[in-house]
Amino acid sequence: MSTAAQPAFAAATRAASRWPAWAILAADVAAFEVSFALGLAIRVALGSVFTANIALPQYLGVAAALLLIPLVNHQLGLYPGYLLSPVERLRRRTLATLAVFGALIAWDNLVARGVLSRGVLLATLLFALMLPPLAELVVRTWLIRKEKWGFQVLMLGAGAGGRALAKSLRNEPTAGFRPIAFLDNRPSLWNTLVEGIPVAGPLALASDFEQRAVAAIVTLADLPKSDTAQLLHELNFARVIVVPDLPGVASLWITARELGGSVGFEIKKNLLLRRNLVLKSVMDRAIALPLFLLSLPVIAVAALWIKLSSRGPAFYCQTREGLAVWKIRTMHMDGEQILEQWFEANPLERAHWNRHFKLKLDPRVLSGIGTFLRRTSLDELPQLWTILRGRMSLVGPRPLPDYHLDAFDDEFRRLRTRVLPGLTGLWQVSTRSEGAAEVLQAMDTYYIRNWSPWLDLYILARTVTAVIFARGAY
Repeated sequence: MSTAAQPAFAAATRAASRWPAWAILAADVAAFEVSFALGLAIRVALGSVFTANIALPQYLGVAAALLLIPLVNHQLGLYPGYLLSPVERLRRRTLATLAVFGALIAWDNLVARGVLSRGVLLATLLFALMLPPLAELVVRTWLIRKEKWGFQVLMLGAGAGGRALAKSLRNEPTAGFRPIAFLDNRPSLWNTLVEGIPVAGPLALASDFEQRAVAAIVTLADLPKSDTAQLLHELNFARVIVVPDLPGVASLWITARELGGSVGFEIKKNLLLRRNLVLKSVMDRAIALPLFLLSLPVIAVAALWIKLSSRGPAFYCQTREGLAVWKIRTMHMDGEQILEQWFEANPLERAHWNRHFKLKLDPRVLSGIGTFLRRTSLDELPQLWTILRGRMSLVGPRPLPDYHLDAFDDEFRRLRTRVLPGLTGLWQVSTRSEGAAEVLQAMDTYYIRNWSPWLDLYILARTVTAVIFARGAY
């Protein structure tokens, strides 16, 4: 690129980079105002139940005050939110919303002397916690489809570490990184493609990409130590991200610490803090209790349907990892015999079973009601009672039957015992039945090492969408 063309290119890049920020900001503003309108509408609709009247002009200030939340979100780096994981974005959004509503309630009590309806504020808060993240998801998905999401990055190091990272970035476009090239000092890699990304040449060419890439990602595992320090000093990018050679450690809750001129990483072991375990237990019961009460009619209707359509009990119990797991029965009573006959007639299906432990066309499943319950995951509803008893958690590694556990090594099986088994988990919302055993192990390991209440809330939110769209379920 010529020197004369560089300023024009930089200006065009800056203009394009503003699109995602403005789009998400506009979606946020609209979502917060819709939240207020819905909260107000619910209160007006219930006006005959309450004696107090609503003076609509008083609430214009509430509509204006809600615009403070996007302002706080901007200060928290949520527009557009690159470099932030979905869990961290959810955490910042939730805290910002709660902080502004807390200030609004304090102002109403201390200054305005309680002129605002508590019902309006509560309903608006509930909608404000749900609608803006949903609006952001819709806008971000649209931006990704239009290839307007994220910024270009230069990858330094095309070894195994760089390859794995590039694959992850391409498979998870929500992260906002778009690799455009690799640089590596090994001539054998030059002018080849790594994960579909060209290896442009040696590390010395990094300066040629300063006007094309916003960030450089340095994979330390792929670079000689003698090259690293000098390289980091010479890189002239707005952001330089260093990926340490620490495979398998927690990645969500790490804080950089300055230690007498050296850099250290503080890795938080959240599951070793008793207060976090207590918090997880309280969250489980607070969410599971209303869900269980609401599910009782559904369980009753499903159980009656099962009894009318198939001989045998309506419920099924299987011992998994020492835990009695109850479900609404969705299979024929002689399911194992039916399965073996199916494998004899369809040998290729056995290989799929050995890898995924599930079948897309499972001959054991009852037609109609069984298929419906499994696709909607409603057969899992009896486990809400197990959660209320403290034997399971809403979110955690799924309890697995022995034949499934045999596919994993002892270290992973011991790791799973650090948390209660869950009704849903990261594997279920990411791939569900489509993920192989190694994917399940990676997802469960990530969850246990990176656990936080925010990760649980994120998985619960994704569970709702996964169930609604029956994604990966069979």
